[in-house]
Amino acid sequence: MRFARRLWITDLIILTGVVFTTQLITFGFGPAVVATRTQFTGAVPYWLFSLVLVVLWMWALALNDTRAPSVIGAGNLEYMRVLGASFQLFGALAIIAFVTEFEVARGYLLLSLPAGVALLELSRWSWRLWLTRQRVTGAYTERVILIGTPESVRRIADELKTRPGLGYTVVGACISTGGRVGAGIADLGSVDDLRHVLIDTAADTVIVASTDGLPTEKVKEISWMLETGRQHLVLAPGILDVAGPRIHTRPVLGLPLTHVETPNFSRGQRWAKRLFDIFAGFALLVVLSPFMLAIGLLVKMSGGPVFFLQKRIGRDGRPFRMIKFRSMTVDAEDRLNEVNERNDTNEILFKRMDDPRVTPLGRWMRRHSIDELPQLLNVLDGSMSLVGPRPPLPSEVEKYADHVHRRFLTKPGMTGAWQVGGRSTLSWEESVRLDLSYVENWSLPGDIVILARTLREVITPGRHAA
Repeated sequence: MRFARRLWITDLIILTGVVFTTQLITFGFGPAVVATRTQFTGAVPYWLFSLVLVVLWMWALALNDTRAPSVIGAGNLEYMRVLGASFQLFGALAIIAFVTEFEVARGYLLLSLPAGVALLELSRWSWRLWLTRQRVTGAYTERVILIGTPESVRRIADELKTRPGLGYTVVGACISTGGRVGAGIADLGSVDDLRHVLIDTAADTVIVASTDGLPTEKVKEISWMLETGRQHLVLAPGILDVAGPRIHTRPVLGLPLTHVETPNFSRGQRWAKRLFDIFAGFALLVVLSPFMLAIGLLVKMSGGPVFFLQKRIGRDGRPFRMIKFRSMTVDAEDRLNEVNERNDTNEILFKRMDDPRVTPLGRWMRRHSIDELPQLLNVLDGSMSLVGPRPPLPSEVEKYADHVHRRFLTKPGMTGAWQVGGRSTLSWEESVRLDLSYVENWSLPGDIVILARTLREVITPGRHAA
């Protein structure tokens, strides 16, 4: 695959640059050797050790399938495998050095590992942005044939259409129960015609959206007719928005049973998230404090208080006071009747895009989400998290269906899946689905990815703040 080769070349350039630059920083241009106290091995020059380290690092990335087509370009698995491969390699080197009594300079390794991991992850993120843009134009995509009932086919097709960055282009469907799909999806015949359909459409992926109407052995026959290494079979589960470590496949008497674990928020996970919030939140507050002070002065000069405090609902349904820079006129609450006749979002969330109560400075702050920066204080006091579900108003919570209350299993966030996934353009169902998916599939690397995507949204805003 061309894209995988590009990743390989980029990884090689990064690791070569990092390892040999670290060697120069540690030892300079003079001769340096890896000392050993064993009688079997003589001294090894560091330039040779560095070369071997690069080769082993590239090998570790390959063994962990960090460039596999099923991994690159979507989800956090790619980032996790890069991180895991790097730590496994350096852990193995530490054990080997201890057993063989190699005396490798600690500073050399302590610099190489974090620098290499950081640049590898940054490279993968940059390539992913490029790949997503290419996929939106139809490049680097897999041609997909959907199999299932008309309803299941339309559901999967709609999901893939709204997420072009995943790299799937639907070329048509083979219906297993009869009927027509519609919705602009080509009907390619029955499942029995699949072999000819694959040839005619040059499709390389078959997605079984539903097994209704399919005989027990039919899915197995479909897998047999696919060309090894070029064509792929994907089984879409009936349950949506469950991913990552919650899904386990366990073969029992030849049956590939899929286990879906219930969400488990251990004490360790909560502490990890809290520590990340404290350290990252404090760092952001220190870095942004001069800018926030300047914004506070501008708000004060416009007349009225600098901050706006609003009651929101947090974890376990407990209320708290959320703090923001004031972006509306002082009498905004008294003028609510001027805007409540029209809602530009959905049936639960209220927002008026051309709200006359918003000040010119407030409109600019909202566009770049600057009015939300004081929520870093909420993060530090523990009422909010850097990443989490959207903090709702009490009036919104009163309209919640029972299942929506699962959003309160974790703290609300300054940003979240709702912010990078559409914000005010989302329907209520889409907003709830994103928040519940985040709550039930939380991971710390996932939080880091959302924060990175939020930074991109803030720098190049294409949507209004929620």
